[in-house]
Amino acid sequence: MNWDIENQVKNEGYSIICGCDEAGRGPLAGPVFAAAVILPHGIEISGLNDSKKLTEKQRDKLFDEIISLAVDYAIASASVEEIEKINILNASMLAMKRAIESLKTRPEYALIDGNIARGFEIDARPVIKGDALSPSIAAASILAKVSRDRHCMEMDKEYPEYGFAKHKGYATKDHREAILKHGASPVHRKSFLKKLLGE
Repeated sequence: MNWDIENQVKNEGYSIICGCDEAGRGPLAGPVFAAAVILPHGIEISGLNDSKKLTEKQRDKLFDEIISLAVDYAIASASVEEIEKINILNASMLAMKRAIESLKTRPEYALIDGNIARGFEIDARPVIKGDALSPSIAAASILAKVSRDRHCMEMDKEYPEYGFAKHKGYATKDHREAILKHGASPVHRKSFLKKLLGE
């Protein structure tokens, strides 16, 4: 991971660049979270990587480090109701848009993890596997993932029978069995359960 992508954008004349990523597109339950981060350009953060390649302990440590070092950061989400209404891809874009618009320091350009960047009010580009290539996106991926995992711990307190603390809403065997036993909770994405529930 290096600053090549950010440097390329800077060479195009942009000075304030944010990285943006989401967490929670795949799970059967809970909101989708997103984070936007503006890092001091060229900063080295030891251990910074795609959030999926890090342990929970590493992510928690980096979460604190990123928010203390960032020029600015913001975390946002799109609700289960929004996911059901506009679909998960559009809800992910909405959460990322909200994160970027919540930054107090207005960025000129956004680097978006993935292959789609649409609906943003500033110039933006998608970066495939950006969370493993761009420090700005990697930082955003960690903030989004940790924030979503912490939300899942709260969901677990409210609906302990589903085991959200363990599987974070993903379609594990235990989670699927809990849904079949107890039915869907208010935090489940009903459109994601049609196959499982035979609807």
